[in-house]
Amino acid sequence: VQLQASGGGLVQPGGSLRLPCAASGRTFTRYAMGWFRQAPGKEREFVAAVSRSASSTYYADSVRGRFTISRDNAKNTVYLQMNSLKPEDTAVYYCAAHRADYSGGTYSEESVYEYWGQGTEVTVSS
Repeated sequence: VQLQASGGGLVQPGGSLRLPCAASGRTFTRYAMGWFRQAPGKEREFVAAVSRSASSTYYADSVRGRFTISRDNAKNTVYLQMNSLKPEDTAVYYCAAHRADYSGGTYSEESVYEYWGQGTEVTVSS
């Protein structure tokens, strides 16, 4: 599967952005989906994940209550709605696909994901 993330840009603190990630192919429902981010000078970190049926969602503590992950299986797209953005949310955001549902806490492990998008840059600054 090929993944294309978009929707990044410059936003003021407290603002919102929605990042879509479009997947190619007709097997989107076979994949659990995740979002990761990498801030300048830092390692890539887990942000959020959603199961194949969207029945389960998972969040990093740093974004819980501000970010929402969702998916539209009819449109082969996963979304990351980001509200109340902070300067520390500045990063390149990547979507990723895992060809199964998650077992245990594996949703936050980069090595679980077989496919990655190219990333979209989000800058939170006044």
